[in-house]
Amino acid sequence: MRALVNSLHDDVASRLRAAIFDGQLAPGNFIDEAALCTQWSISRTPLREALKVLTAEGLIRHEPRRGCFVNEVTEQDLDEIFPVIALLEGRCAFEATRHASEADVRVLSQWHERLASHAEAGRINDYYEANYAIHEAIIQLANNKWLAQAIADLRKILKLARLQQLHAPGRLTQSLTEHMAVFDALKARNAEAAEQAMRHHLLQQREALRELTRSQSLVGLTA
Repeated sequence: MRALVNSLHDDVASRLRAAIFDGQLAPGNFIDEAALCTQWSISRTPLREALKVLTAEGLIRHEPRRGCFVNEVTEQDLDEIFPVIALLEGRCAFEATRHASEADVRVLSQWHERLASHAEAGRINDYYEANYAIHEAIIQLANNKWLAQAIADLRKILKLARLQQLHAPGRLTQSLTEHMAVFDALKARNAEAAEQAMRHHLLQQREALRELTRSQSLVGLTA
């Protein structure tokens, strides 16, 4: 019976997480427990357990006597998160370089060819998908479950911000150059260089976001 309850609140947590990431529940939105219970035909117990899970993940905040709200990611949050995730993914690149087989390198080479093709054609959505696949492959090759878990947790928070750094002027070409630097170091079996290149890549993402925010603010002022 206990396993059944756990399974239900895990399912509710997944549905709630999806609603947040899909934009059905936007940052700052109040979580209307009664409405969700009615909409999803569930009781309060699994929903409240799910809310605890998402609160622990940082996706939701609980305010005493007010209830739960979808968290909002601030510029300060981004300034604090990106250096941390840069360190973590940098370490993944280091470990992946040491562990990658020749077959792994060939697979990564194919992904980078796709990445370059998408960048040349300006296919941003396709580039995002290939980019994600490459980062995931490097994390898997690092073969460190603690690194993978820490990165996954931070990615959930970043996903709240709905980041669109590739829309910054010149960012698509710059991102590709950074990716190729990581891959070149990995192929050369230079773990330290791969680590530094990956850290640089993540930190440049933050700079691109800052530039994009600045540009959008200037457009707003002149509109």
